[in-house]
Amino acid sequence: MLVELSIKNFAIIEELSLSFTSGLTVLTGETGAGKSIIIDAINLLAGGRGSSEFVRHGETKAEIEGMFMVQGDEHPVYSKAETLGIDVTDGVIILRRDIALNGKSVCRVNGKMVTTGMLKEIGQSLIDVHGQHEHQELMDYHFHLPLLDQFGGDDIKSVYEDYEKVYEEYCLIHEQYNRLNQDERQTVHRLDFLTFQYNEIQKANLRINEDDELFEERKRINNFEKIYEGLHSAYEALRGDQKALDWLSIAKSNMEDIAAIDENAGNLSESISNSYYLLEEISLSIRNSYEMLEYDSERLNIIESRLNELNNLKRKYGKTIAEILAYYADIEEEIETLQNRETHLAKLEKQLIEKKQELLKAAIKLSNVRKDMAKVLTAQILQELKELYMEKTKFEVVFIRKPEPNQVLSHRDISKNGLDEVEFYISTNPGEPLKPLAKTASGGELSRIMLALKNIFSKHSGITSIIFDEVDTGVSGRVAQAIAEKIYKVSVDSQVLCISHLPQVAAMSDTHLYIEKETKNGRTKTSVRPLNFDDKVKEIARMISGVEITSLTKKHAEELLVQAGNIKEA
Repeated sequence: MLVELSIKNFAIIEELSLSFTSGLTVLTGETGAGKSIIIDAINLLAGGRGSSEFVRHGETKAEIEGMFMVQGDEHPVYSKAETLGIDVTDGVIILRRDIALNGKSVCRVNGKMVTTGMLKEIGQSLIDVHGQHEHQELMDYHFHLPLLDQFGGDDIKSVYEDYEKVYEEYCLIHEQYNRLNQDERQTVHRLDFLTFQYNEIQKANLRINEDDELFEERKRINNFEKIYEGLHSAYEALRGDQKALDWLSIAKSNMEDIAAIDENAGNLSESISNSYYLLEEISLSIRNSYEMLEYDSERLNIIESRLNELNNLKRKYGKTIAEILAYYADIEEEIETLQNRETHLAKLEKQLIEKKQELLKAAIKLSNVRKDMAKVLTAQILQELKELYMEKTKFEVVFIRKPEPNQVLSHRDISKNGLDEVEFYISTNPGEPLKPLAKTASGGELSRIMLALKNIFSKHSGITSIIFDEVDTGVSGRVAQAIAEKIYKVSVDSQVLCISHLPQVAAMSDTHLYIEKETKNGRTKTSVRPLNFDDKVKEIARMISGVEITSLTKKHAEELLVQAGNIKEA
């Protein structure tokens, strides 16, 4: 959930720091006080479009930061963060966004700088902002199938994963078939090109680590004099009058003389002797090394030529010799395939037919599970709408495409999502036929339908915080009470922040924040304060009556709070 929110120099907000709790938090206040500005700031943390207009007048940038706490290792934000290389410790995720006067944004997740797209990917798995004019996802039928799959949970997920595996295998075979079944002239050109590459690599007679060995040999030849002088000096230091082995020989003799009368000296004598013979052997090896050294300018030319040849191959076929040889193996296989094109085409065509039937079987199984889940979803939505006084509404998940068991598929019939296309159909008036949701529902009806869906899908989405921005506009009476109860019900499974003008919604809040603005030194700024019970009564009374608060409206407000308490305890 969203735990802390910090806003600085954003629109009319000079500086604001808010703490949030779980459950339902309602934000109220006069029109223009800055309620929606706070939601705009949160929306920007979810990757919303930034603009220089958000920067407070006279300032250079706006700063927004939010801290979220995520419970459970299964939350989808973990996998997204891992994919983006972002560390998440103890379930804490901090989103930050700075917007400059030129409109450019600097985004960070847990201190790591990210693109706006990456911020959006993380933010939208934590925050779901829904405003009174933001029904696009609900109205776009392309989102209806993902919503159904999300509702189906593990029942659909397991079947879909089986289908996806077969689909990927089918696509791979189809791609191989298309590549091989191209124009004959293209095939001949491809074969000629691959044969040239194959011969060039084969002629090079490559050996793993050959380039490293050549680099070392070149280094030795280029440093011939330094190596020779070093070896010769080392030998001279060990051999000769008054040199290391001479003195070590004297020490050895002295220790041997006393070894028989001193046990400790005997041990030391043996160590000195071993050292003497070891150094003597090493000195002979050093002498052999410098005597065998020979500067070979012709060999240096051969090495340079070979390294140039290897570098040329690396530019064409791979960064390392291992990669070049791997490419060599791949084109050898492709050459064989192209040379036996008709045989391989027949084999792939047979595989394609078999895999297509397997894919159809998996797709129909997936479709059947979706249809079963669609019935459950329909029943739950109708129950939710009934509770929102839309009991005469008809709702149906319509499957636009209906594959049959013996249907012959073409490639364009198959998609990653299966064979299904679904759309939500609704009829809100008795006697009217079911029509697509986007073409039927009014604004007020959409608000209630959206709440019904949110109440269902919030249990399955894993979203940490759901934000409603005046989704209850235009309703009153018993519908307003039903909406208030529905918003509270959503908050049981997800943290909900709600901007509202309905006293019924405010009464249901677990936390009530009052937004107000003031003018000081010629500048307007927004402030927020939490309301205690008495303040809450006054604010709800103001929402009921408008400007003038009477004893009757205060009594009505208290009744709403008592009623809300009873509903929560039920």
